[in-house]
Amino acid sequence: MVPGSLKIPMPFEYAFPHGALFRGVQKATDFDKRGKVDDDQARDKETGERIWSVTLLDLDPDAARFGRDLVKVKVIAPVQPVPPESTVPGYPPAVELEGLVLVPWVDDGKCKGGPNCRARLAYSMRATGIRPAGGLPAQR
Repeated sequence: MVPGSLKIPMPFEYAFPHGALFRGVQKATDFDKRGKVDDDQARDKETGERIWSVTLLDLDPDAARFGRDLVKVKVIAPVQPVPPESTVPGYPPAVELEGLVLVPWVDDGKCKGGPNCRARLAYSMRATGIRPAGGLPAQR
């Protein structure tokens, strides 16, 4: 039987064959806690670690053509991920994701309850960290 919380390990090179540039990071908000507690940052249900939303620019030319070049990845880490220094002044640094997994889910936002439900299978990306592109795994 397939578990309900299926996570599919994915090599970074498969998900981003042309590479990716770091564009930003912010804490992911737990909207159920928002305004009720001091720390409203989302936490991973399995590990309790903080969740950070990292925005990447996918360097695949086809991604830009379809307006899907900005990708948000949830990074599960105790502290905010810090991008490496850029090797090209004035440009964002090239990065790779560590521990990348795909998490499939059903997007039923367009369902109206009738026979013409437009639900679709979607996926989100999660990772355990970022590192410089082409670099060795980060030391912990």
